[in-house]
Amino acid sequence: MTLPGRISLVTLGVADVARSTAFYDALGWDRSEDSNDSVSFYRLAGAALSLYGLEALAEDAQVAPERNGFSGVAAAINLESAAAVDAALAAAAAAGATILKPAQTAFWGGYSGYFADPDGHTWEVAHNPHWPLDDEGLPQLP
Repeated sequence: MTLPGRISLVTLGVADVARSTAFYDALGWDRSEDSNDSVSFYRLAGAALSLYGLEALAEDAQVAPERNGFSGVAAAINLESAAAVDAALAAAAAAGATILKPAQTAFWGGYSGYFADPDGHTWEVAHNPHWPLDDEGLPQLP
């Protein structure tokens, strides 16, 4: 068997599940009724997101829970236009995100900016004219 090339669930280790849940709810994301006080699940196009206590997640993975600065990972949300990127970053800021990099023309020919959630998880919001989006908003790679 080979390992399938897909992402089913991304779990973010968070300091306070209730605070992070309030943040992602404020973004307008679709939270599953399967959520509870210790974990929240969100429906995303093509995958799911979960918010779980950082210490509990580290224990489950058998790693230390300490985090130092940038983790080397950024999740990305691709949108249909530069204007949509600007609007999405404004919505993230209104929900309590920290804007790390205001949207701007990117060296690769698109338009993108970055924000951090309350736990410092990095999200890119981008428009890539080279990758059209399908009906579910997923990028179609060449």
